[in-house]
Amino acid sequence: MSLSHGYRASWWTYILHQVPHTNFQFEVVDSNFAPQEWNYQQALLFLAGIAGLCLAISLVLICVYLIRFCCCSPQEEEDSKSNRVCCVTWSCVAAVIICCAGIGIGFYGNSETNDGVYQVTYSLMNANHTLSSIDLLISDTVQLLNSVVKSDLTQLEEIFSKRTDFVVIVRNTRREVESVSQHLAEISFWKGVDLNPNAVAEQVNFIEDYRWLAYILLLLLDLIICLFTLLGLAKQIKWLVIVMTVISFFVLLLSWGSMGLEMATAVGLSDFCTDPDAYVLNQTQVITNISPDILQYYVSCNQEVTNPFRQRLTMSQRALSNIHPQLHGLEREAIPQFPAAERHLLVVQAMLNTTEGNFHHLVALLNCRGLHKDYVDALKGLCYDGMEGILFLLLFSFLSALSFTAAVCSLPRAWKRFQNRDLDYDDMDEDDPFNPQARREMLRTAGRPHLPSFYSYSSSCGSHNSLRVSAPPISNAPVSQYMNQSGLFSGNPRYENVPLMDRQSPPPSYSPSMRTSFISATQEETNTYCRTEVVS
Repeated sequence: MSLSHGYRASWWTYILHQVPHTNFQFEVVDSNFAPQEWNYQQALLFLAGIAGLCLAISLVLICVYLIRFCCCSPQEEEDSKSNRVCCVTWSCVAAVIICCAGIGIGFYGNSETNDGVYQVTYSLMNANHTLSSIDLLISDTVQLLNSVVKSDLTQLEEIFSKRTDFVVIVRNTRREVESVSQHLAEISFWKGVDLNPNAVAEQVNFIEDYRWLAYILLLLLDLIICLFTLLGLAKQIKWLVIVMTVISFFVLLLSWGSMGLEMATAVGLSDFCTDPDAYVLNQTQVITNISPDILQYYVSCNQEVTNPFRQRLTMSQRALSNIHPQLHGLEREAIPQFPAAERHLLVVQAMLNTTEGNFHHLVALLNCRGLHKDYVDALKGLCYDGMEGILFLLLFSFLSALSFTAAVCSLPRAWKRFQNRDLDYDDMDEDDPFNPQARREMLRTAGRPHLPSFYSYSSSCGSHNSLRVSAPPISNAPVSQYMNQSGLFSGNPRYENVPLMDRQSPPPSYSPSMRTSFISATQEETNTYCRTEVVS
């Protein structure tokens, strides 16, 4: 259990920490966070393998469905077929909507994870600044004390060489200064340590940038697939739906893979966040060789743990306090007799004032509150925001995997419906010039449509050609003929009286039965007209 004030593991951390940890031999492993142990690594890989098992199940379901779809095509009634097509379309739309909801959750989870990791790096940089300030302050103070001992105090001994009592005072001052320098040098616990929090923060920030970018690209890819899938379903664009189906299959693999990675990360992070102090103390001591008392002081920061620097700080403060009366005594008694010592005494006095200021600043920096606050902030960022973001990313991967599984199963049936749209024209003649398919072919080959003279006939008796390549002017035909045509097509007589070329559009498409009726009626009218001319 963490002893840090201000941090307490969340309830979802405890729930994930209770997940069984099993190695590859199906043996239960201790759930304490130990990433360097092979059994613990096997437990995390085993959890990640659950997502692989889900991937295998989804692939089997997809294969079974597609095999049934391709090989088994039972004859269905028209009503049931239309209902099934509607059901398939709405299934695709529902899968896309669920995927879009998962994408929104994924964006939020990615942002939360990024905020948590940023908080960790920010805390590490603050801790590095504090530790660097302690080392720099101690080294500067010790250097200043040593320079004074070597120069000014040595000069004072030479100046006061004729007065033994003054020399004794100067030597006592030298011993006190050396004692302060020694105690301060022993306080510097972070000097020469291999662990650099700033380097760790930069490395974590570098990895987080690529992780954030990778998830942004994955989320955008899922969103683009959803939008183009909806576009293909709405516009019934077969090639677009096929392309989105293929891409959805590959994104399905990415979704299950990311889910396995997130599951292992979430469980491992919950193991760490349940008791972070033990792991941090152990690893920091192994890497830095710092005294456990110092580490415990900064990690816990409570009244039960004593300050490991208290004794040295107390002795340093006592030594600084002893220097003041000695310098005042020399200034009062020695300067009138030895005016040359005044400058050196002023330098020593300035050194003493600077040392006291640095000492008070050092006491504030060595206090556990600053570093402990950075430690707690890092735990909160990692175990609150980071854990929450990973859980949302886990939910996103799960929803997207289910959605793409349903889409890969449903979209082939949808594009098969697109392929059968042109079969509604089966009752039309292929030679019919007003068949929409024929018109499309004519537009594709000739560049502009021409109207075959199906409504014209030869005026000579005994010769009739129902389809000629070039039509004579339709305006020369009798008006009664157009009226007969309008009666056959149940059109508007006033509109049908207008020649086809003047109307700038052909009449509606008609079936072969209508064409046969028209040809027979036109042939009877021609034969009647020819017999009338012969009789006359």
